[in-house]
Amino acid sequence: MFGFQDIPKFVLAFFLVLPIISFLHEAGHVFFAWLMGGRNIRVTVGTGDVLFRLGMLEVRKYYFWYGLCSFDNLKYKHRIANILIFSGGMLFNAIAAIAVMYFVEKGTVEAGMLTYQFTYFSMYYIFFALLPMPYPDGSYSDGKIILDLIRNKPHLAENTYRITWSEEEEQWQVLDYANTTLGTFKEEEDALDRAHQLAQENRPSRLLHTKSGKEVEVSNYPRVPL
Repeated sequence: MFGFQDIPKFVLAFFLVLPIISFLHEAGHVFFAWLMGGRNIRVTVGTGDVLFRLGMLEVRKYYFWYGLCSFDNLKYKHRIANILIFSGGMLFNAIAAIAVMYFVEKGTVEAGMLTYQFTYFSMYYIFFALLPMPYPDGSYSDGKIILDLIRNKPHLAENTYRITWSEEEEQWQVLDYANTTLGTFKEEEDALDRAHQLAQENRPSRLLHTKSGKEVEVSNYPRVPL
């Protein structure tokens, strides 16, 4: 039974142990994203207003709740690369938990409340990340995305956005995959900003620039691991 004596344990787990496990989870995603040539990598710990940024790390006000990492422009964009990226969080959690259990068994680290909480909640993270399910906000668990990548589900196909110059209208156009015009702009920079925004909001996506008859990839935005 949960009693008053357990409240300090709960506080320790919620405000210290869980954020560390969350950071390790995101670090696993980031490691494989970096390995696959990802750029603009950012790790976000928590939610709410930003408290501080340190390199690629961003810590938010409610640091003990939620976490994600984002990245752009993977050099290697095949399915195996994405499977590794979405498996990375679980792998890092599993390696960390196994390492703690090993050191406890060897007597290098003394067994106690912290080691118990760390291994317990690491397994908790791994279980719910592996469970192939959709979340209420419309995103998917790591396990769901990995399963869909293995099955090559069509809804994981990339959205493609294009920026092109219209000689007829003398304006820059932002087009979707069906060449439907999503916006027209006098300035190329404004068209690029809008296209980047659309591509980021509709991951996974690619952004192409058509100029002088040549099509060049500007960015790609893989699905963001949580």
